[in-house]
Amino acid sequence: MDKWEDNKAWFLVLPVFIIVAFSAIIPLMTVVNYSIQDIFGPGQRIFVGTEWFKAVLSDTRLHEALIRQFIFSGLVLVIEMPLGVGIALLMPKEKGWAASICLVLLALPLLIPWNVIGTIWMIFTRPDIGLLGAGVNALGIAFDHTASPSDAWITLMLMEVWHWTPLVALLAYAGLRAIPEAYFQAARIDGASAWAVFKYIQLPKMRGVLTIALLLRFMDSFLIYAEPFVLTGGGPGNTTTFLSIYLVKVAVGQFDLGPAAAFSLIYFLIILLFSWLFYQALQNVGRGEA
Repeated sequence: MDKWEDNKAWFLVLPVFIIVAFSAIIPLMTVVNYSIQDIFGPGQRIFVGTEWFKAVLSDTRLHEALIRQFIFSGLVLVIEMPLGVGIALLMPKEKGWAASICLVLLALPLLIPWNVIGTIWMIFTRPDIGLLGAGVNALGIAFDHTASPSDAWITLMLMEVWHWTPLVALLAYAGLRAIPEAYFQAARIDGASAWAVFKYIQLPKMRGVLTIALLLRFMDSFLIYAEPFVLTGGGPGNTTTFLSIYLVKVAVGQFDLGPAAAFSLIYFLIILLFSWLFYQALQNVGRGEA
């Protein structure tokens, strides 16, 4: 009887296995198969072993794109994390219409699709007709994100911070709202300053949600594609060609399926490595609080 019940349980989880197989395992196995072959056409392929992996790992353009990706993600985190916490600290502490309006305004950028975000900022910062681009040039400051690498990076950073800082603020605000009022009452009785309250009460209690925000923002910034592709197309030159854009150029632009498959696996392993590192960090945070 017990054995029959266990078999029924397997039928319940079977749909999950099928969905995972179609959405992850089968595509991944297809990419692994392509990464060890030189494909000329339907039915025309030669086994090359690890040749594509060696070629991709020795590609200087991949190295440049990887360094560019780390710099971009690092700058995004350095700006967004403290800015998001600052916004959360300034939001209303009590429930009411003011807090509701703040939450709605913060959520608005998160509801806009990535490609639409790129289009909005591409138009907004155009030096000829864009409100921001034309306005900055009217002040006598030469600004053109289509021609200047530094202007392209500034525009990308502004766009990314505008789009995703609300996520950090919302998570930090949720962490602040979860702190019991008794902590603040005890701090007021002891005459603690605002900085002391932040350092010894709010920041430690927000540590868990901030770690999650750090993980989410790093992973998302590391996977960024649509916004810089729409805004700059990876240019000027290759100055904003991140890993995902370079991968698409190899796979679609050059139609090198073997190298693109090997590139995809290396990209996947990099993401997996950093996911593991952040998971370990999350585990350490939990032990510290225990």
